[in-house]
Amino acid sequence: MRAWQVGELGLPREVMRLVEDAPVPVPGEHQVLVKVRAAAVNFPDALMCLGMYQVKPPLPFTPGVELCGELPSGELVIGNPVAGTGAFAEYALLDGRALFPAPAALDEAQCAALHIGYQTAWFALHRRAALRAGETLLVHAAAGGVGSAAVQLGKAAGARVIGVVGGAEKAAVAQELGCDVVVDRTGEDFVAAVKEATGGRGADVVFDPVGGDAYTGSTRCIAFEGRIVVVGFASGSIPTPALGHPLVKNYSVLGLHWGLYNTKDPAAVRAAHQELTKLAEAGLVRPLVSERLAFEQAADGVQRVAEGKTTGRVVILT
Repeated sequence: MRAWQVGELGLPREVMRLVEDAPVPVPGEHQVLVKVRAAAVNFPDALMCLGMYQVKPPLPFTPGVELCGELPSGELVIGNPVAGTGAFAEYALLDGRALFPAPAALDEAQCAALHIGYQTAWFALHRRAALRAGETLLVHAAAGGVGSAAVQLGKAAGARVIGVVGGAEKAAVAQELGCDVVVDRTGEDFVAAVKEATGGRGADVVFDPVGGDAYTGSTRCIAFEGRIVVVGFASGSIPTPALGHPLVKNYSVLGLHWGLYNTKDPAAVRAAHQELTKLAEAGLVRPLVSERLAFEQAADGVQRVAEGKTTGRVVILT
């Protein structure tokens, strides 16, 4: 089969190589082989190429952590490939206990982009932050893959959504996603904008996949009894906040490692998928697939996601 492989660590465009005769993976216990129909590019794919992700598969490995695939029966499913097999290949392995029906309301590329981003946003907003209708939700990187999911789920929950983006193009995308207020951080102070939009009260919930200055600024515009959910550090800077600040301002800082739910509470992951499927059927969530690339363009797609040059999800078609 054809598969993209990483034989040494480095920038995705430099270390991802297309292999024409890679062996088809053999299913082990509880595993099933799927024909990959579409694979969504995620930031962790780039981090794995660089050797900077918490999961470090042995070299060589095939990247790609999220896919829509076809079972031998013809049924379409979504899920995360077994570590090392990867989604950027013609075939991949899924854990038979952790695959999910592809929602009929979405096409294959949209299905491929549903699992990680929307599960992450769902658990962040509902399980960790307990977002309520009428509250104000601040979403950083609102035009990105996971940020766009948080915007849609926030609106579906009845929240007022403020989206922070970097650049005019991404601002237009955030507006189309349904943000009530869009702030372009390249020309505006998002802290001042949030305070102005909320009459000085601040945001009730902050969804932060960026870290760095995004987190620091969020602590300056968080509401009384607000909740900041730390999702990731796309900026490359991990904050080290003083605990005295949330004490005196009376807000909470919540961490979210969605992957832990797959082992700690898989029933909750399945229940979230059922809710996301219902929202998709109702037209309330629809993954923003900004680009559908040919299989041969996978390395370039991963590189541009790493550089922050994309919006929504880039999907590789096989």
